[in-house]
Amino acid sequence: MLPLTPPDEHGSPYASHSAFAIWNGFRDPEMHYRLNYESEEGWIDKNRHWLEDYALFEVLKYQLDGLPWTQWPAPLRNREPEAIKEIIDELYGSIGKWMEEQFILKIDWGQLRDTAKECGVSLFGDLPFFVAHDSADVWANQHLFKLEASGAPSVVAGVPPDYFSPDGQKWGTVLYDWDAHRDENFAWWKARTARMFEMFDLVRIDHFRALDSAWEIPAHHPTAKNGQWVQGPHTELLEAILEVAPAGKIVAEDLGIIPKSVVELRKKYGISGMAVLHFANDDVDNPHNPENHTEDMVVYTGTHDNDTTTGWGGKPVRDLIQEALNSPATLAIIPLQDIMGLGSEARMNTPGTESGNWSWQFQWSEIDKEATNWLSKMISHSKRNHNQFDS
Repeated sequence: MLPLTPPDEHGSPYASHSAFAIWNGFRDPEMHYRLNYESEEGWIDKNRHWLEDYALFEVLKYQLDGLPWTQWPAPLRNREPEAIKEIIDELYGSIGKWMEEQFILKIDWGQLRDTAKECGVSLFGDLPFFVAHDSADVWANQHLFKLEASGAPSVVAGVPPDYFSPDGQKWGTVLYDWDAHRDENFAWWKARTARMFEMFDLVRIDHFRALDSAWEIPAHHPTAKNGQWVQGPHTELLEAILEVAPAGKIVAEDLGIIPKSVVELRKKYGISGMAVLHFANDDVDNPHNPENHTEDMVVYTGTHDNDTTTGWGGKPVRDLIQEALNSPATLAIIPLQDIMGLGSEARMNTPGTESGNWSWQFQWSEIDKEATNWLSKMISHSKRNHNQFDS
């Protein structure tokens, strides 16, 4: 599933105000709680390392008319201790409500996860590699990112020009100061990984290749054309993540132009990569071609960044689903839009665009019984009832 974090103004959960919080849009309005305040306070204390900064960030955002943190008064922008203490004392009630809401969302999500487990269903989450500049994470940990003295990003992340995007993609997300992370033994990343596995059974690391190298673009440049590849933290960060993650529960998003060193890194640590059937072609060496699939892969018909299979139009949707299910890849992922046979109107996201994304939804009444019976039959025939990721 897509990240649970609060989406940005365009609806994207990949540019959130927080890498740790759950979006309050997921809160179940039907639920009424008699909170165990001892349990709540225990959870808040355990999560205070991100929770208090997130709550304070959201309250200040509201108080300051939604301005980015770089435009806040200097004492708050720079997190001067006296100014932070004073504002916490002044706005304690509002901050407490944001913190309590995250505790309630934790209860909601915990109930969903428990029900899923009872049904034999694993939850597969997504961890965006980069975080948004205008976020609690960057504001509270400015020393961990490549920023100017003003707090503005000096460089931003993206990908270079390619066949699909002649200007490349300039995401605007900030880049990490890896020396600063090393100095803290990657504590922020360990905490983030632990948080992900509080919510999910499996986790995909989005843009896995950034462990090896990232496309660094000067922040003032209008496109991604003038960027450069800069070295990532490689095994150091991956080992820190794996120190916290349950064994065998990480998947790498390794799509695009992937250097051999990234493949070697993934394989060295026994992490599954990805194959997307929409990307198959006549190139005999293309790893997305079904004949090149291996067990250390997760196969998708398409991802949230692709058109639906019907909209894509390469092959009949059921043929592609069957191809995915018959793949030797350890896990097959079929987007619900493909199971429903929907066209481009149900596409989730078009990379490099800001409007018209992240809004597709469905009603249970729209799920066709014939389609689910067919899928169940195909899963049984493929012997995909069990795989290495089963809990």
